[in-house]
Amino acid sequence: MDVLFAAVEMSPLAKVGGLGDVAGSLPRALRERGADVRVAMPMHGAIERTTLRPTHLLQGVKVPWPGGDERVDVWQAEVRGVPVYLLENERYFRRPDVYGYDDDTQRFLFFSDALLACAPHLGFRPQAVHAQDWHTGFLLTRLAAAGDAHVWAEAGRVFTIHNLALQGKIDDGFARHFGIGEAQLTPPEHLPREMALSGMAQGVIHADRINTVSNTYAKEILTPEYGAGLDPLLRARGERLSGIVNGIDYDEFNPKTDPAIACNYDADSLDDRAEDKRALQERAGLPQRAGAMLFGAVTRLFAQKGIDLVPPAFESLLAQRDVQLVVLGTGDPQVEAELTRLQERFPTKVRVWLAFDPPLGQQIYAGCDAFLMPSRYEPCGLGQLIALRYGAVPVVRRTGGLADTVQDADLPLRSGTGFVFAQANAHDLEHAGERALAAFEQRDAWRALQQRGMRQDWSWGRAAGQYLALYEEAARDRADERERARRAREAAK
Repeated sequence: MDVLFAAVEMSPLAKVGGLGDVAGSLPRALRERGADVRVAMPMHGAIERTTLRPTHLLQGVKVPWPGGDERVDVWQAEVRGVPVYLLENERYFRRPDVYGYDDDTQRFLFFSDALLACAPHLGFRPQAVHAQDWHTGFLLTRLAAAGDAHVWAEAGRVFTIHNLALQGKIDDGFARHFGIGEAQLTPPEHLPREMALSGMAQGVIHADRINTVSNTYAKEILTPEYGAGLDPLLRARGERLSGIVNGIDYDEFNPKTDPAIACNYDADSLDDRAEDKRALQERAGLPQRAGAMLFGAVTRLFAQKGIDLVPPAFESLLAQRDVQLVVLGTGDPQVEAELTRLQERFPTKVRVWLAFDPPLGQQIYAGCDAFLMPSRYEPCGLGQLIALRYGAVPVVRRTGGLADTVQDADLPLRSGTGFVFAQANAHDLEHAGERALAAFEQRDAWRALQQRGMRQDWSWGRAAGQYLALYEEAARDRADERERARRAREAAK
């Protein structure tokens, strides 16, 4: 299977969030299964070219564009065994950040147009085009408009939703200016036309197969609560929608070899993990006590992540029980302030780092006893998967990928991999913390709980097989669609 994987961020070249992790790992796992997967992304200004050493593949390719043609160069590099096409254009891509500009929607539409303009010269004919999130939804818009005229017309079209809340809104003026036709702006089943006015909606409308990054999130987004205004459109295309749980890179996230942690270990040498807890307590300036239960969180400090629930939920636990808490992240100033006040109230029990520090994040995964993810919604989540890998027992809300990857522990601790609570409120989180603390005091049962989590397989190899099947389905769908169109043309003659 030959696949073109289109994304606007990719680890380690330019990573902002979970999409970058997926683009940096899934294509490699697919190639290990024999697929010829190639990534296409913008040549962002933040990409370090001297160490990348790309090859100049195409120069000055003309891209039709309002106000006059733009030009794009294509560089090719190999990143961890994956061929990557890097599209260079000074006007739109040579900027210090991946996102955050007023013209982001225009920039990413241009990326789609530039990629399709370069496609005839790349010598690559994918059987599937895999577009990631709203930024590349317009790629499927343009393929739909091109019909049989484009060299990638026969490719099945897969669209993955990583975060439905971010949509890339457009208006009629934008559509007219950039030549997005009325046929492309017509949603199915007589839904309001306004529902089609975003990059996210365009990907949903024009894909042969749609998936999101967990089974539960695929169901949740069909509801008004989680559908971000697009749930009617998603329900209309529900027969083409499925979920595939993300994985993590087991080479990168491996407590047996991780150079960032104090002491390496695996599921069979958990005694060694005590040194990582001691080292984390020391770095946090907390008493170095093995018997104190250490909760950790590595997250963006926003309401989506439910991290604002932690101060009220842990107030009494910290006051009355032998509990410690470490938090790493940045985000909403109000949430930062609440966590800082908690640290000031319990200076010998709480340490908050308002920073982005990946090595410290690894130390938290390796050193904490339990890992907090009280998210209000979570399309998949990587933190709980890393925590399971490192023997940090997850405490999570039952939503999205958290519901799919963490099994609630039963009372005698003979099954389950973590502690799951239902409602996004401080009371339920506090109760889950109390359950975890009671379990922690049963040391043999706690160790078995850790080992069950560590021995699960949440590597990308599991997900890669599901994506290959999805590509095959999309390719069949595209062939069927083309045949229906051919018959319609014949009947009209």
